[in-house]
Amino acid sequence: MKTIEETEKQLRTLRLHGMAQTLQARCLQAQQNGSMSVLDVLALLVQDELDFRQSRLIERRFHGSGLDERKIMQDFDWSYNPRLPKQEILELISGKFVQQAADALLIGHPGTGKSHIAKAVAHAAIQAGYQVAYREAQGFFEDIFEATQTKKRKKLFKLFCGADLLVIDDLFLQKRLPQTAAEDLLDVILDRYRHRKSTMITSNRPIEDWGKLLGDNAAASAILDRLLHHGHLLKFEGKSYRLKEAFKRLALEKKKAKLPPFLPT
Repeated sequence: MKTIEETEKQLRTLRLHGMAQTLQARCLQAQQNGSMSVLDVLALLVQDELDFRQSRLIERRFHGSGLDERKIMQDFDWSYNPRLPKQEILELISGKFVQQAADALLIGHPGTGKSHIAKAVAHAAIQAGYQVAYREAQGFFEDIFEATQTKKRKKLFKLFCGADLLVIDDLFLQKRLPQTAAEDLLDVILDRYRHRKSTMITSNRPIEDWGKLLGDNAAASAILDRLLHHGHLLKFEGKSYRLKEAFKRLALEKKKAKLPPFLPT
């Protein structure tokens, strides 16, 4: 008679790691529940394998997305800045706009939560099974420049144009863009528009300034025309969360400075 350890080893040989992880628990469950049939146990093990593979797929997509943190909305302080478009933001988090191949522009004052929300939307999309590519704007253009120099532009554009959701964060945070920025951004947006892929861009500069900042009014008009055709434009106003955190940190440091020194007994 085979032992559980031997069966686990065989399952791993077959690359059924999800089943291998839960085999002992499922066997114990079957022993304690006499009404469970062999088919019941097998069905549970198969579901364990499917869940394991889905979890691994989500992890691979997260690490391949370019996201550096897993932002969620549960820890977002809505009360601090009630002027934010909460309903529109929650609609984006739901991922419905990705399913509909729509776009989103998050425009407004620095520190009002645009990047937090963009990352939360990207993370939620990955959890929902979508392929996501996230880049801060500086990294987006740097990646294109490097790929062009190393003859890997086609491969990079396959990622930027093929992802279900592309997020470009903090566009125009740095005023000096590469000379080819307008052309590169236009190439990506046109391809994504043509193939009905969702794009999200955050920026603290009003869309009226994009032509001047890109140095190409025609390209900026074409980009905005595609993004807004099936897109959502969310305006962010109000107080800065970064200043809030800074004041909180300074207050804590000031409080610590006033504490009496610790004297060992």
